[in-house]
Amino acid sequence: MKIAQVAPLSESVPPRLYGGTERIVSYLTEELVRLGHEVTLFASGDSVTSAELVPCCPQALRLDTAVRDQLPHHLLMLEQVVRRAPSFDVIHFHVDLLQMPLVRAFASSTMTTVHGRLDLPDLVPFYRVFSQAQLVSISDDQRRPLRFANFVRTIQHGLPTDLLPFVAEPRGGYLAFLGRISEEKRPDRAIEIATRAGLPLKIAAKIDRVDEAYWRETIAPMIAMNPNVEYIGEIGEREKAAFLGNARALLMPIDWPEPFGLVMIEAMSCGTPTIAFRRGSVPEILEEARSGFIVEDVAEAVRACGRIDALPREGVRAAFEERFTAARMAMDYLDVYRTLSHGASPATGPLVDTGLQQPHTLS
Repeated sequence: MKIAQVAPLSESVPPRLYGGTERIVSYLTEELVRLGHEVTLFASGDSVTSAELVPCCPQALRLDTAVRDQLPHHLLMLEQVVRRAPSFDVIHFHVDLLQMPLVRAFASSTMTTVHGRLDLPDLVPFYRVFSQAQLVSISDDQRRPLRFANFVRTIQHGLPTDLLPFVAEPRGGYLAFLGRISEEKRPDRAIEIATRAGLPLKIAAKIDRVDEAYWRETIAPMIAMNPNVEYIGEIGEREKAAFLGNARALLMPIDWPEPFGLVMIEAMSCGTPTIAFRRGSVPEILEEARSGFIVEDVAEAVRACGRIDALPREGVRAAFEERFTAARMAMDYLDVYRTLSHGASPATGPLVDTGLQQPHTLS
């Protein structure tokens, strides 16, 4: 098949540092190429891929100090996509909204994976107007605010099996927090959990401009007051394997409807269990007492820290290999691509409300 992947330009594909969406675009693209498909990647010029790269800006926009407004760059990328659209069987967008008015003429051969939160009121009128847009969710829970939208499937993320190797005997003995310093990710809870559990905590996280006040006023003072806590900054893929692999457990004390939570399966790949709050996708990704513990509050998270060594790390890695490989992800997407390329509408239906207590995927 001739497949176009359209990535955001904020980060390269794959990103040098933080960037979940671009990371998934990379894993999917490389797996599709490996399977023999003709893939074209629209992305920043500093991206690295075995597909045909269409560079839509010289480098990742977040790292380009000359860029003041990212919107014009994304619109220029979409202009290139529209011009080349007839040469593709399927165009797979990973930019959530901007393409919708531009692709009406060939919308039946397009699909969009929505990577972000959907519980924002501004999205309701948008998706009512673009009601025929074919959407893929990354968890069932992500769909809940937009039950009326045209979701054709839930496809959970996957990683290359050799990306983050299994660590049978971690050397660090610390709890890990990986991601972003933001109120919704709740690093303050992570600090409280580790401190109450009497365990060291290492925080590897980026600080966006919008979160600088939260860092300065809330998190930095907490770190200064707790000698068991170490902030090591934003890390890249090379550092991530050692950081997660040598951790005793990953803490994910989120306070928002997490659409997926890539860090959970990254930890699983290393054999590292996760202690996560029951929010968003968490009950779909973690298997209780196998790949981690799902908790309701800080006190329960502290108790879970005392149980974490009872989880065999081999079982955590097995949970990853069974459900979260890039190969599985690519095959799921190919099922949707083939339906689109044959001109049929993928099977759709309402979200099945099972309480999301067990991991599952809608088809």
